[in-house]
Amino acid sequence: MHGAIHGTRYRFVRFQPIHIVPEVTLRNTQLGTIATLTASVLMFAGCASTPAPTASTATPATAVPASNANLAKPNTGTTAPSQPVTAAGKPTGDKVYFDYDKYSVSDKYAAVVRSNAEYLNKTNGAVELDGNADERGSREYNMALGQKRADAVKKALAVLGVKPERIETVSFGEDKPSAKGHDEAAWAENRRVDFVQKSK
Repeated sequence: MHGAIHGTRYRFVRFQPIHIVPEVTLRNTQLGTIATLTASVLMFAGCASTPAPTASTATPATAVPASNANLAKPNTGTTAPSQPVTAAGKPTGDKVYFDYDKYSVSDKYAAVVRSNAEYLNKTNGAVELDGNADERGSREYNMALGQKRADAVKKALAVLGVKPERIETVSFGEDKPSAKGHDEAAWAENRRVDFVQKSK
């Protein structure tokens, strides 16, 4: 088909209609293909995987022996084991010693504290706790340290059932040495609390 406008010739070309597939249809087709591939992969992977252990193959939990059952129970401090006293009924010891510049009661003196508590509870008596320190440090510091040591032993006795009103604490600081030397052996003897039993 030909035509002319203002002396220019044009040729008209007839185009064939193009069918446009909706985008949703393409997406659905693509998703279907992906789903099919995914299902195939999962099917093959499932065949190769190791099955979960059954109840018969699972490893049983290790049971705690009945003899160790009490080890996990916390010690409340209210029921201390009985400690022996001397043949005369007196406590096994009357001194608790401390490390340098420390005032916590060491475990190695637990038996001394327990036997004194047992004696006090049995006789309904009273006790004076004399706190002491070695000569190092100022006098004021050593007086305070001696008091802390006496208070620590008082607290330990109270945990074992001795009524606090039956316990008196006194600090002598460095003024009442047990050993007169000026070396570590003498200082170790002077870092102590003395139990002084009193009749009620």
